[in-house]
Amino acid sequence: MGERQKQLLKLLRGSKPGLSVDELSKGLAITRNAVRQHLATLEVAGLVGTGASRPSGGGRPQQLYVLTELGKEMAPRQYSWLAQLVLASVRREAGIDMGKRMTEIGANVAHQIRSQYPGLSTHKEKVEKLAEVMDQLGYSARNATVSGGESIIEADNCVFHSMAKKDLAICHLDRGLMGTFTDSDVEHHECMAQGGNVCRFKLKSKEE
Repeated sequence: MGERQKQLLKLLRGSKPGLSVDELSKGLAITRNAVRQHLATLEVAGLVGTGASRPSGGGRPQQLYVLTELGKEMAPRQYSWLAQLVLASVRREAGIDMGKRMTEIGANVAHQIRSQYPGLSTHKEKVEKLAEVMDQLGYSARNATVSGGESIIEADNCVFHSMAKKDLAICHLDRGLMGTFTDSDVEHHECMAQGGNVCRFKLKSKEE
């Protein structure tokens, strides 16, 4: 798969309603014809399909393009293989609180990763570095601090998507990782496994 096609899939991953040819052309900085050629290739591969149509201000409705289920599964999920092994192991333990155990595992992962960045001091620095780390792990994450100063991390690639749709306990691993890495209380405001457009987490510093 070419780099442009990977970028196109990433753009679609960030927009659940879908994107038009014009929007993809602008996002990729290539011509509309080039976008159509890439879309045709990705449609044949079963990674992209047509979504709804959207009114375009009096002209012809704009056709939107979306990721298929196969296209969603093509997203980088380097971290998920580990979680599958962990979840399978935890399920074999009788009488266990799954959510609590997954939080503990996420916290242990956070301690290991934080040890690589000893210079982090402020809450802002920790959140920014966490967004970078999560992006590297395949979450397609970004620091989306809002105007009120609240620290928000948004991820439009749920690395545990297939597992989370079956068992939301896996999401506690994310919260354990994020809370421990940033010394924060974490609130999960939106979840892709429950139909959200992104996974959105609010992080409030425990030091405040």
